[in-house]
Amino acid sequence: MSNQWNVDHFDFDGTVSATVTTDVLVVGAGNAGMMAAAAAAEKHAQVMVIEKEATINLLRLGLGAVGTNAQKRAGLTINKYDLVEYLAAFAQHNVDEGLLYHWANHSAEAVNWVEDNILKPHGAHLRSEPDAMVTSSAYEGFPTENDPTIDDQTFASYGDWFQEKVTDMGVDLKFNTALVELVKTDDVVTGAIVKDLTTGAYLQVNASKGVILCTGGYSANKDLLKAWNPLALKKNVYNDSPRNNGAGITSALNVGAIKDEEPAECIFDRGLVPVGTKTDDMFVQTATYQDWLWLGSHPLLKVNLRGQRFANESVPYQFIVNAASKQPGYLYAMIWDANYGEYAKQFHTLGCARVGFPGYMASAEKLEADTQQYVDKGLVVKADTIEELAEKLQLPVDALKTTVARNNELVKDNIDQDFGKEAYRLTPVEQKPYYGCILGGRILCTSDGLRVNKQMAVINEKYEPIKHLYAAGNDSGGFFFGSYPDRVPGLAASHAQTFGRLAGQQAAAN
Repeated sequence: MSNQWNVDHFDFDGTVSATVTTDVLVVGAGNAGMMAAAAAAEKHAQVMVIEKEATINLLRLGLGAVGTNAQKRAGLTINKYDLVEYLAAFAQHNVDEGLLYHWANHSAEAVNWVEDNILKPHGAHLRSEPDAMVTSSAYEGFPTENDPTIDDQTFASYGDWFQEKVTDMGVDLKFNTALVELVKTDDVVTGAIVKDLTTGAYLQVNASKGVILCTGGYSANKDLLKAWNPLALKKNVYNDSPRNNGAGITSALNVGAIKDEEPAECIFDRGLVPVGTKTDDMFVQTATYQDWLWLGSHPLLKVNLRGQRFANESVPYQFIVNAASKQPGYLYAMIWDANYGEYAKQFHTLGCARVGFPGYMASAEKLEADTQQYVDKGLVVKADTIEELAEKLQLPVDALKTTVARNNELVKDNIDQDFGKEAYRLTPVEQKPYYGCILGGRILCTSDGLRVNKQMAVINEKYEPIKHLYAAGNDSGGFFFGSYPDRVPGLAASHAQTFGRLAGQQAAAN
């Protein structure tokens, strides 16, 4: 086989130290991989999971779905057809709409399984979040989010519980073990060559029922970004998923798979950078959310590097980063005043950006404290005049003064005549001290993955399944295009877990 792609630059010469066997091999221990392992084990398959890091990946908290038990308890009904059409339209129908419906039809099954098998045995449950209100065409939302909690006031992290569960089910979890290449015999994927990163030994894993790729996209791989999504390197100053080097996708391409032809990504507008940063010089890999400004996702005044407002700030958080990519320098500044804690209470942001549970900022006071740490660090600047603020941000003074004056005029008129932001999200910049910072994108993941069918089987250029090869999570494609639809809270995690579960069930059935 011709290995055109070798993202880890392994020097495998064909010699293996040992051969091991299993029914199902899962590559990657994240949301998709752990669910795939559990589903296959539930069907009595022998399952091995390999993970190149020393731990499982973060299991996401907000889980999106349609028709969960938690939603039924809350008396909440979501119109599946409206939701799927929204998702398809959001992607300009550059998706496999059948996969969107497949997710909608099976998402509750996956979320309910997590609640029944992982949360309830530990005294936790899922709480449905019903308040994804629609206030304008720019802020349409769907109440898909279900949050794990014990007390309905804080999150219950369930990664350790999940690992205990799959271990009890007999799943063999092998950490510090990386995928080198897939093994394909005739037209069937029969296993993989893997490397024990602790010993350096190469092993062959024969998987009689199938291999499921769940390695999480390629956002950490600058070479693949240059090839498949070069604009991402200009829009983003951080990558928050350093595990995701594209090994799953590239290994499948080496055995004849096809992938999405256009990029998709999830970007947060929380990338706080020093004044004077150039995007060409910065792409920080971080698993610790380095310099992550939660306030960045709030619809405060945002201006380009010439001090001019350039977009409606009340849009999905990725959109402001997209809009900034059409401005000089790709970065932008956010400006606000001393009353921002009060403004945050009125914005009604969704998902992780909201203030109060299930947002990560429990209160406006916590949001202010989180912001203050970056004032102390010098990444958020503070000033008593707009002139001083502009100088500290290296923005044109006269331009920023004009922009702030215009913003305050729109607030008094209670209508955004320039960009159409909702009136309740217009906030003045008039109470000193004034604050400002420079922001860029932080890519959470890429979502343009391998093309799959409804059985989660990876397909080839003839749109035929490659036998015994499956993909889920961000290794699988056809579901997202361009930007991530954050107004469907919990969608990314649910897409991974739902399709991981379906892939595990399908592989075990071979």
